[in-house]
Amino acid sequence: MGDVISAHLDDARRQFIAEKTGKVLTDFARFYEEQYGVALFNSVRYEIEGGGGPQAQLLHRKVPLEDRTIFSGNLFQYMEENKKWRNRYSVVPHNYGLVLYENKLAYERGLQPRILINSAGYKVLTSVDQYLELINSSLPGPAPKSGNATVLKCPTQFPLILWHPYARHYYFCMMTGKEHEKWRAVFQDCVRHCNNGIPEDSKVEAPAFTDAVRMYRQSKEQYGTWDMLCGNEAQVLSNLVMEEILPELKNMIGPRLKGKAQERHRVWIQVSDAVYRMVYDQTKASYDAAVSACEHQRPGMQGTIRTDMDQIIQSKEHLASKIKASVLSKAEICVRNHVQPYIPSILEALMLPTSQGFAEVREVFFKEVTDMNMNIVNEGGMEKLGEYMAKLSQLAFHPVKMQPCYEKMDQLKLEGLQQRFDVSSASVFKQRAQILMRQQMDDAVYTFETLLHQELGKTADKDELCKTIQRILERVLKKYDYDSSTVRKKFFREALLQITIPFLLKKLAPTCKGDLPKFQELIFEDFAQFILVENTYEEVVLQSVMKDIMLAVKEAAVQRKHNLYRDSIVMHNSDPNLHLLAEGTPIDWGEEYGGQQDPDPPDEKQRRAKQVVSVIHVDEGALPYDVTSLEGSPESTEPEDLGRSPSSPGSVKELRGMLVKEFQVEAPLTANEKVEEQLSNGTVIQESKAIPKEKEGKAPAEGHPAEFPGAQHDEEREVIATPPASPAKLPSPALPEEVQVECPQPSDQETGEEVSSQVCEAAAEPSSATGHGATEDSEGVQTEF
Repeated sequence: MGDVISAHLDDARRQFIAEKTGKVLTDFARFYEEQYGVALFNSVRYEIEGGGGPQAQLLHRKVPLEDRTIFSGNLFQYMEENKKWRNRYSVVPHNYGLVLYENKLAYERGLQPRILINSAGYKVLTSVDQYLELINSSLPGPAPKSGNATVLKCPTQFPLILWHPYARHYYFCMMTGKEHEKWRAVFQDCVRHCNNGIPEDSKVEAPAFTDAVRMYRQSKEQYGTWDMLCGNEAQVLSNLVMEEILPELKNMIGPRLKGKAQERHRVWIQVSDAVYRMVYDQTKASYDAAVSACEHQRPGMQGTIRTDMDQIIQSKEHLASKIKASVLSKAEICVRNHVQPYIPSILEALMLPTSQGFAEVREVFFKEVTDMNMNIVNEGGMEKLGEYMAKLSQLAFHPVKMQPCYEKMDQLKLEGLQQRFDVSSASVFKQRAQILMRQQMDDAVYTFETLLHQELGKTADKDELCKTIQRILERVLKKYDYDSSTVRKKFFREALLQITIPFLLKKLAPTCKGDLPKFQELIFEDFAQFILVENTYEEVVLQSVMKDIMLAVKEAAVQRKHNLYRDSIVMHNSDPNLHLLAEGTPIDWGEEYGGQQDPDPPDEKQRRAKQVVSVIHVDEGALPYDVTSLEGSPESTEPEDLGRSPSSPGSVKELRGMLVKEFQVEAPLTANEKVEEQLSNGTVIQESKAIPKEKEGKAPAEGHPAEFPGAQHDEEREVIATPPASPAKLPSPALPEEVQVECPQPSDQETGEEVSSQVCEAAAEPSSATGHGATEDSEGVQTEF
């Protein structure tokens, strides 16, 4: 495998890649430095002047998930090194990285994981046919003829494939359709979360970076949305570089690829993956240097901004007035002829699935709280409260329970508009709406638990507790309705701008861009860091279409079918002390309302401490395949097992009438195993390491704030409240040797279910790391972007 890479990436080609990458990064650094000054000025101005939209009614949780394991379970993975399907125990920690262990015992003993995957930029494919279509279109040279042998033979009917345009691919399969659906929801949640890798709370670096990427692409005549604005800054820049150099590499290397389609595919993916990692390493170092240089200048720039704020604003307004006189009339004509007629249809296409998704969020929240209330009434009141509230607090980060909300956005279709407005796909808008849904769900849950915690000191009576929960639920739903309306209207405005502004800029470029340099002389040299002609020109173009967009959204808000509040309806903060409650320490429901002590014997408690949350309760000795995860939606559990109530009632009267029903829910199991993970951006390969006996089962707590829910019912177990065992940063990825597979049905022995002796042997082996980009050892650890 190493020979394949070296044959196609000799020293001359590596030098070519490094030079091309350096040129792209040098150009980008110039744009970033310019946009950094503008973003810093905007941040300081906003801080001084204030502003913003209506007051949010719901509280916002500062740290959604900390040291939690979101999902865990077994799945089969195809190992390209030896062309075998192996059972892997997978853990999804709080940062949504996919961590694969040799088996569950290796995870419990704190051994190194086999693979770490940051799924930013990946697509989750559910069939081999989808995969073949994508890889055939990405291969250099002519497309392979139909009827070629498949590159992958899946032993079951339920494959899941992680596909990336530049990096290596990952192949998984499940035993049942139910597990396939659960893992698909988990994988999509991982991709969605990792794609949103640029922190929104950064008021300077984030807008400077995204504007610099946009300006760079526009300088290359690339307008419109971009699907590969995915992941952290270094990953986005790597995608930017690969977008430029990949066509040249295909021309250089494509003619040298020999053999059948699957062999050419195997080699090309290896080469592309190796180039991607080379580019990433160079990109990360260059970006870090650019950020450091700007941060070094920041104190002086802030001093100038605060001292000369009024003069900078006046200078910018003077520049804007001159540009407006030259450009605005042309822009308004362009808007009237090419944009205005299409705004209603774009808005209608966006509003229907988005509103359905937010309505589903409301329904899921209502149903979960109602079910919890019924459980508490029939199971002893306060003793169960801590248990159920600990689960409810993580509802927004539960992949399976949130999936019905996210799926509503799959209805979004922009086919008729994509070519006209240069929209590459609707995925950008789908993922943004889904992230907003998750945020609104968490805000509603956090507000509910904050208000409930405040009321708990006033009553301990079970009947009064039921009424209190119902009263708070109704109160939170009113706040949710208002906030979700505000969030949706903002999303619609931003989406319409994101679709129309690039189109207008491209349309106006031939007649307007040439006149822009003459406006540079209107900017004082001392203020040139904070005022850019290009940015001011774009603001003028934005103004030309903004009034039409605002009017369209305002008219839509009046229509009852969209369930939006009118802009004239303003809910003033009806709970003046509510936002003060959010400043307190986070609520630990398990600690405050933990109920009775666990009567289980020590051995049983130790066994349960090694488990995460169970989706399906499977006898561990009965089947070679089981899945554990955060699950427990009433729809997926049998009525005879849980005695669950029917679907949510349509009125409060029906709800209160249902609260007398009796049913039992077994308390979930707890888990205390500490696991810590650290996703490094770069593939690495290492042997599994044994840990010293005195440290076995322990791992240092490290990582970022987490996210994720608890489960319900006797089929589920408690979320791990501590991080997963952190693999050390490793060297680079194993590159696949072959893709053509002759794979029998996975057996217990093949999938590593009988693991005790194997893990002991693995623990006894000394650790070793392969060289960058390749390994001959199929037992290596791989860390993916």
